[in-house]
Amino acid sequence: MRHWDNYYRYFPPSIPREAKGGIRAQSKRGSFGQSWWARRWIAVLEGFHIGARLNRGRSYARRGQVLSISIEKGLVRAEVQGSRPKPYEVAIQVKRLTTQSWNMVAKALSQQAIFAAKLLSGEMPQDIEKVFEQVGLTLFPEKLHDLVTDCSCPDWSNPCKHTAAVFYLLGEEFDRDPFLIFKMRGRSREELIAPLGSTKGETGRIKARKATSTSPVHQAATPSEPLSPDANRFWAARRVSDDFYSEVRTPPLAAALPKRLGSFPFWRGKVRFLEAIEPVYAKTSEDGMRLLLGEAETEVVDGDEGADTTEQ
Repeated sequence: MRHWDNYYRYFPPSIPREAKGGIRAQSKRGSFGQSWWARRWIAVLEGFHIGARLNRGRSYARRGQVLSISIEKGLVRAEVQGSRPKPYEVAIQVKRLTTQSWNMVAKALSQQAIFAAKLLSGEMPQDIEKVFEQVGLTLFPEKLHDLVTDCSCPDWSNPCKHTAAVFYLLGEEFDRDPFLIFKMRGRSREELIAPLGSTKGETGRIKARKATSTSPVHQAATPSEPLSPDANRFWAARRVSDDFYSEVRTPPLAAALPKRLGSFPFWRGKVRFLEAIEPVYAKTSEDGMRLLLGEAETEVVDGDEGADTTEQ
C-alpha cells in the first residue's frame, strides 16, 4: 500500500518485522471463521467498507503478526508487530449493554425453551439475533462507529491494518467460544446463563440431587475398605489376575478428548492445534501398547536423546 502525505511526497509501503511466537490464523485461505456467528462477525466488518486495510489485516493475521489479545467486558486489547521494533498497541471498545438491557434479553431468552437449552449446553442459537431485535437491541455492531478503535501506529486510517488483523483473529476465536461475543457486550458466560437456569423447578431438582448425594443411605452404599493391621501385607503387592486389564488395544480415534475440547485459545503454531497434537497421541498410544506388552524399551544411545531401540 503506497502512502502520500499532504505535500504529495511518496513513501514506500512498510514491511512488518518478523514476529516470533505470534498468534496465527487457522484459516490458510478463503474466508475466516466456520460457524455462522463467526462468519456473521466478519461479514459485519467487511460490510463497513474499510477497504484495502482489511486485506492487509488478513495478511497480518495469517503471518502471526498479532502477539497477544485480551478480551474484557466491552474492551479488546492487543499487541501487533509492525515495521517498528516496538509492537503497536491496539484497543477496541465495544458498546456495552446496560443491566436493564441484559435483563430484557434474559427474559426474552427464558420465554423460548430452545434458546435457553442451547445456551445452557454451550451452543449459539441460530436465531438469537431476533431475540435482541425484539427488545430493541443488537448483538453485533450495526455500524463502524459502534466500534471505537485506537492504535499506536502512525497510520492515519482508523481502523488500520493492525486493528483489522485483530478483528479477523477475533472471528476465529468466536468459533471456539461464542460466549466471547456476549462478553464484548458486557456479560460473561456465567452471568448470561445464570438467569436462564434459575427457575423454581430447576432449583428444586438441584436441591433434591444434593440431598440425595449427602443422605445416610447414599453414604452407606459405598463402604470404605478397612486397612490391614499387618504391615507386611499392607506393603506387599498383590498378584494381578490375568484378565485384570481385559482387552487392551490402541484407541480407534487418536486425540479424542482434545477434539471434544476444540481448538486451543489463540493458537500460535504454524500448524493447526489438532493437526499438531493428533500424531503425538497416535505415537504415544503405540509406544504405550508396546511397553505394556514388554516389546520395546526406550534408551539414550551414544548421547542421542530421544533415540528409540527395540529389543526383541
